Amino acid sequence: MKGLPGRQTRGLPKGARLECIDNTGAKIVEIVEVPKYHGVHRRLASAGIGDLLLVSVKKGSPEMRRQLVTAVIVRQRRPFRRADGVMVRFEDNACVIMTPEGEVKGSDIKGPVAREAAERWPRIAATASIIV
Repeated sequence: MKGLPGRQTRGLPKGARLECIDNTGAKIVEIVEVPKYHGVHRRLASAGIGDLLLVSVKKGSPEMRRQLVTAVIVRQRRPFRRADGVMVRFEDNACVIMTPEGEVKGSDIKGPVAREAAERWPRIAATASIIV
């Protein structure tokens, strides 16, 4: 079943807090904006696995805190369905901080990464240790 991925289940609305699983110094981040989200009037923008986000660093090293950075979701608790019919869900919501061009800022990613995020972002696939 190759080809373009189907519509991803969006499990994280604006304002959700995520764990940052790379070694950039950020620990907890909050979703501020979901670029390229086209929704409905008065509906909170939401994001799913593989989506690019604008996040605010809430907990972490002093030089990283209170900064706006771009990130990509690599795990979400909300179950989503793959093309082969398997339902997948993770234990936590997690993201990886990236540059706007698509390069990973950290040099290490802790824990598993969803296959959908790894296929969409080649630099995440190269850095990740486990792809599920």
